[in-house]
Amino acid sequence: MDVATWELLSYIVTTVGLPVAILVFLYEQKKERANEDEEVYQLVSDNYQDFLKIALEHSDLHLYSADETPQLSEEQRERKLIIFSMLVSLFERAYLLLYTDETSGPHVRRWRSWEDYMREWCQRKDFRGALPSLLEGEDPEFVAYIRALAAKNLS
Repeated sequence: MDVATWELLSYIVTTVGLPVAILVFLYEQKKERANEDEEVYQLVSDNYQDFLKIALEHSDLHLYSADETPQLSEEQRERKLIIFSMLVSLFERAYLLLYTDETSGPHVRRWRSWEDYMREWCQRKDFRGALPSLLEGEDPEFVAYIRALAAKNLS
């Protein structure tokens, strides 16, 4: 091959190959970010499953009854407060890792499942009552978010 052919091939590779390589790189980066997002979501979801096991182990507290648990001993009230504290910590972690202002897409679907969990717990009068002390020192945006959810559940 002569020099002109090599120059032509070099030009073709530069004008076609480089943009294709950049597009492939960007696609792989996007795919990797999506996998990382899914991994974070799965990790936090697994933590919620672990929390549910703890709630089950303490079934005497009736954490899944619709109403506030009546007539608890001092030790039971303390366990309930600790469990609520664990739950708020988990909710804050989910908020910090998963919350998005987007209006559609996988991020929103993931976040809405967490919002459902929060809303469910905010329906409990005893959980709402414990929130002020449980939210001390937490992320201000998370505090505002969960307080707004709790306020919606006052009725």
